[in-house]
Amino acid sequence: MENLNEQIRLHSLGATVRHKSTFENLISFKNEKELTPEFIKTWAVPFYMNLEQTNLEWFELLLEAKKKITKEDVIKLLGDFNWRTRQTGAFFAIINDYSDLIDIIGVHFLKSEVCYAGRIYAYMFACLNNKKSIEYLEDYLDYYLSKSELWFDQSEAMEALAYIDKINNSNLIDKHKTNWLKFIHDKPNWNAEINTEYLENYIEFINKVKDHK
Repeated sequence: MENLNEQIRLHSLGATVRHKSTFENLISFKNEKELTPEFIKTWAVPFYMNLEQTNLEWFELLLEAKKKITKEDVIKLLGDFNWRTRQTGAFFAIINDYSDLIDIIGVHFLKSEVCYAGRIYAYMFACLNNKKSIEYLEDYLDYYLSKSELWFDQSEAMEALAYIDKINNSNLIDKHKTNWLKFIHDKPNWNAEINTEYLENYIEFINKVKDHK
């Protein structure tokens, strides 16, 4: 049995709900070495609590960071077992167009090992809007909408897929609607209606950062 200190450590890293799933056999990418405090101070601390900001000051900070951060840095962020670094890594992977890192992000998303990060993963998949990102969103919804006891990032995944439908003129979300309504029936604070207005504005900002030269 885990001792109390280990439980506290895992909780701080974001492993607040540990569960077995159909994605158990997927291998999460993990760093071989711990990140240094200096690295975390540089590439996680200024960003992880602000990833959904859209103001001018944040825009300018991201442009500077985008120039300096390397692909190796982003991979290190993604490989750390911590919600703060993982979601920051996913964010930088998208704005720097490191789309080949999608499988690292996708496996993290499906395994849902740490809290909070899944929301950013889903939004980054919506921004990417390609075959693989759609597959990860659909696989997530197929499984996690059947687990009513897991109050994870089902809402954000639905929102991301609805956004993709709107952009692509598709109707992928339709097959998940029945399971969505079943999932939220005991969750009075979850809205049945999936609204994409927030995500549309957010992705517009992300694309502005991404496309800025």
